[in-house]
Amino acid sequence: MTTTAKLLQGDCLDLLPTIPDQSVDMTMTSPPYDNIRTYNGSLNWSEEIWKQVLKELYRVTKKGGVVVWVVGDATIKGSETGTSFKQALYAKDCGFNLHDTMIYGKDSFQKPNHNRYWACFEYMFIFSKDTKPKTSKMIKDRLNSQRGKKISSKTVRNKDGSTSKRESVVISEYGKRRNIWEYSTGYGKGTTDIIAYKHPATFPEQLAHDHIISWSNEGDTVLDCFMGSGTTGKIASELNRDFIGMELDPDYFKIAQERIAKP
Repeated sequence: MTTTAKLLQGDCLDLLPTIPDQSVDMTMTSPPYDNIRTYNGSLNWSEEIWKQVLKELYRVTKKGGVVVWVVGDATIKGSETGTSFKQALYAKDCGFNLHDTMIYGKDSFQKPNHNRYWACFEYMFIFSKDTKPKTSKMIKDRLNSQRGKKISSKTVRNKDGSTSKRESVVISEYGKRRNIWEYSTGYGKGTTDIIAYKHPATFPEQLAHDHIISWSNEGDTVLDCFMGSGTTGKIASELNRDFIGMELDPDYFKIAQERIAKP
């Protein structure tokens, strides 16, 4: 299958309006986390900006399309900002369904102060446009402890309080994955592309892979409007998806170009 990768260098607020209405099947992106990184001094980030981005993502997303929004919060003056929750609620105001709130667990962590636990996760909000996702291929890699056993008929409680019988089933070897996904992170773990670590905030290739196979099909168009080091684009291309990537910083853009063009 022949796929394309369209890489655009510039501000996504300028570039997103060039994307046609309802032309993107899936967005997989990770916006700036408040003021946690400066991104070579290129960071210009505020509530006004992320609201414009979410509005544009709603416009370009096909009905039933999905946006995977990977985000975390800064801690300022002893309080987490809660920006991630504000973004999720605003996405709903734009028309998105909040299909799932997932956790990206990491084996690395940010150092806390003396009265806060180690921070070792980020949020992954799954937004779907207007309806449930048109594509949802659940990963089944959780080994069932009772695999192969036959579960006899039991009763289940209905919403109105009544009961009904459940048919006998044989427990399969693997069950659907839970919505907390854990990955090894840090130098040399998320990718073998050492050049990627010139970017200060990469996420693992496997994370991008798992979302892309869950929420899109071969031949679909995948967007990342905060492309960074190009992880989403690299994996989308490997999985036979068309890709549109946007990145403001020219140095990071070159890294993404190199990774996505890599055979």
